[in-house]
Amino acid sequence: MRLENNQKKKRTKWWIALGATVTILAGASLGALSAYNWSPEETIEGLFGTSATTSISQNNHEERSIDEDIKEITRTDKDDDAPIDEPAEDGDTVYPDEPERTPETLEEPIYVKDVLIANKQYPLPSGYAPGENPEARAAYNEMQAAALEAGYSLVAFSTYRSYDYQTDLYNRYVEQHGQEEADRFSARPGYSEHQTGLGFDIGAEGQEEHWASDSFKDTEEAKWLAENAHQYGFILRYPAGKEHITGYQYESWHFRYLGKDLATKVYNSGLTLEEYLGI
Repeated sequence: MRLENNQKKKRTKWWIALGATVTILAGASLGALSAYNWSPEETIEGLFGTSATTSISQNNHEERSIDEDIKEITRTDKDDDAPIDEPAEDGDTVYPDEPERTPETLEEPIYVKDVLIANKQYPLPSGYAPGENPEARAAYNEMQAAALEAGYSLVAFSTYRSYDYQTDLYNRYVEQHGQEEADRFSARPGYSEHQTGLGFDIGAEGQEEHWASDSFKDTEEAKWLAENAHQYGFILRYPAGKEHITGYQYESWHFRYLGKDLATKVYNSGLTLEEYLGI
């Protein structure tokens, strides 16, 4: 009986010792995990095996990949130095709001590559009054004679306009159509190509109803001009489909004198004057 009690005491001491050992080992293990920055994946793996952590690892990898892809797209597709090349809508060309470039502040007209420029971005001085350009008139007379030989009678019904004349004309259009619409077909004073003395509005003799009208484009005179004007130094200044570049709607009657050589180059390029000069 005494021997049996002794054996029970020994077994009790052994279980106590074993429990203490397990407690010590468990504490040491947790300490080690903390020291090595343990993760939920490692704990789950210890409890449930590697298969349980596989899907979690894959999900985390997918999230990181998507995030990295977004960063990669941002790096490769966004270039702060690249120009924004979005097509402008018709009528989007606006007059600049720069005090140093207004008809009232400019002292001299602006030339780009030796070409006198007058458009919505490049005004003329309000006091600039050269009158009709003699060279342009001589070229027009030559073109008019050639057209007559081909059976077409041309009339230059509007050429040089002064700053004051353009002021009255533009204000009248604004009263009739509103400023937004007027800006599509009439230049503000100081921004008109007619003030250079190099802009010629051309129509057919005896067909005044088509002068400065969209209907002119369907006349034989307009078709002849479109095909031949460059040979005499003139270009169609505001072609169809280019309003977002020139700032003005299609005007089949408005021609600009550049000289035979440059006019032929611009005509053959298929570009507007702005596009050709890069302005």
